[in-house]
Amino acid sequence: MRNFVFFERIIWLHVRIRADEYPSAGDLAREFELSERTAQRTIANFRDRLGAPIEYDRARKGYYYTDKDYEFSPARVSQEEILAVVLARSLLDKSTGGYVSRIIKKFSRRLMNMTSLLGFGQDMMDKAFSAVWNQYSPAQAQVFDIVSQSLLNCRILAFDYTSPATAEPTTRKAEPHHLQHYMGSWVLIAFCLEKYDWRKFYLSRMARVTQTQDWFQPRPESEWSYQVESSFGIFQDRTSRPVVLRFSPFRARWIREQVWHPDQKMRELEDGSLELEIPVADFREIKLKILSFGADVEVIRPESLRREVAAEIQKMKKIYQK
Repeated sequence: MRNFVFFERIIWLHVRIRADEYPSAGDLAREFELSERTAQRTIANFRDRLGAPIEYDRARKGYYYTDKDYEFSPARVSQEEILAVVLARSLLDKSTGGYVSRIIKKFSRRLMNMTSLLGFGQDMMDKAFSAVWNQYSPAQAQVFDIVSQSLLNCRILAFDYTSPATAEPTTRKAEPHHLQHYMGSWVLIAFCLEKYDWRKFYLSRMARVTQTQDWFQPRPESEWSYQVESSFGIFQDRTSRPVVLRFSPFRARWIREQVWHPDQKMRELEDGSLELEIPVADFREIKLKILSFGADVEVIRPESLRREVAAEIQKMKKIYQK
């Protein structure tokens, strides 16, 4: 968000200068609670990096444009800033109500007000940009609210949890440590007091959620950080193994453009095919991903995953032979 903070200050300056208010570095510092030195540096960057025709008027003790027709172009907005606006509004749509949602709504409204100053407001943003997820599991607003409050307040959560694997609800108590927005679904990383180990809980599968009166001492981040993205997919573990997939020359055209994991490795082969290597801790999600590519991908290693995929293909073959 570093670029966004700079962008916010520049817009404030631009609007005041265009209104002939002659803003000063002191005005900018007071508005954003900055030091005068930081405010001066922001103004200098506006002039030097963005080419703004800005000069200081000693009589009026503020800045003005030497070119009265100068406009700060919306094209200067980076993809990160646009993404911040789009995701904030999209998250708001998916989790309405509750304390954290109100924060998101306030943040979204602030972003939209800023973009409106540049001449591309909410209607234009809706027409020009969007963020889409599919196959996600939406969380109820009340569940999201209680879970986020327990996380922020370091209170133990009590809830019923239903896993699709068993379809039977179990009663849990857990220490919430991190909320992850994964592929459109909210996932809680928590220390489960029943299993006495780290677990991931989809908020959409929680019921009868309550914030207890019991406090807990947050555990070191080093204990649970591996749960975030140490390997491919939602299923994480402390250890992982390399998975190597070979994509056909046709499918490789798309795979070259994609990031499956920050630590991935790609190898180009002479026939135009591509080998992708990624760390994987659990085969469940990667196996589904592999099967979605059909005959355009082959598991090279490990052999155990290759056997699992081959067995699944045989099951599919029997279905379609009918």
